[in-house]
Amino acid sequence: MIILQSSFELATGLPVWIGYLFAFLFGSAVGSFLNVVIHRVPREESIVLPSSACPKCGKAIKGYDNIPILSWLILGGKCRNCKEPISARYPAVELLTGLLWVACFWQIGFNAFLPVAIVFVTVMLALIFIDAEHMILPNVITYPLLVAALLVRIVFPLTVGALYFTDILSFPLTELAGRPLWLVSLAGAVLGGLFGGGSLWLIGEIWKRLRGVDAMGMGDVKMMFGVGALLGLKLTFLAIFIGAFAGAVAGIGYIAYQKEKDLQAQIPFGIFLGAGSIIAILFGDPLIDWYLGMFGG
Repeated sequence: MIILQSSFELATGLPVWIGYLFAFLFGSAVGSFLNVVIHRVPREESIVLPSSACPKCGKAIKGYDNIPILSWLILGGKCRNCKEPISARYPAVELLTGLLWVACFWQIGFNAFLPVAIVFVTVMLALIFIDAEHMILPNVITYPLLVAALLVRIVFPLTVGALYFTDILSFPLTELAGRPLWLVSLAGAVLGGLFGGGSLWLIGEIWKRLRGVDAMGMGDVKMMFGVGALLGLKLTFLAIFIGAFAGAVAGIGYIAYQKEKDLQAQIPFGIFLGAGSIIAILFGDPLIDWYLGMFGG
């Protein structure tokens, strides 16, 4: 907190609480746009035109009815025109986006990597809600995620340094000591991407050959290629571990509450992988350090 406060105040001359306020307000505003992405991308509709409209009656939403979170509360969760209920998902996405931007500002700090973290968690949130509703992770999001991650891993070492990528300080990248930082960083991206996407693909392929059913969607694999490329090996391992654990708990709970038990029931795994990835980029290194301190001997 002291480092964040000093860096923000020195750069802007403003108290740090202004930074938190801006992060929440701008985050919730982006969350409003994220609702458009979540609704339209799976339907292969433009996210630019037409303007936001009620999903029930199609009436265009006025600017004063499109204030993040507040408009939904003021209108009682209903359309001003047709009075039909509007899903609570809309203010939930806006609130979550605002809170995640605040978490990024708090945990990442006021530095060059902050915009990267903000974009990453925002993309993860979009994928989580799309997967929850449609059980797909669209290529139009996962492919750019991978490309952007690779570019960040190359550009950052060439411009602001590679200190934001802690995987370069760990084996096996330490074996590349003396090589250009951008090359070491890129190697970490490739290794993380191959582990993130490749491990899921391998598990799905083995399960399919053993049981004859698909256990892993290719959307999950593509998403984790991009996640792994940005986060590197150890944080990607943490993201998958958290996602697998949470997914297993959710799956057991889902099956337990079914009237007719179906052990082949599918759950949108991207929800849990996305949540694990958000936790990893925000708290991954402290969590790993805590674990090693407690159980590493």
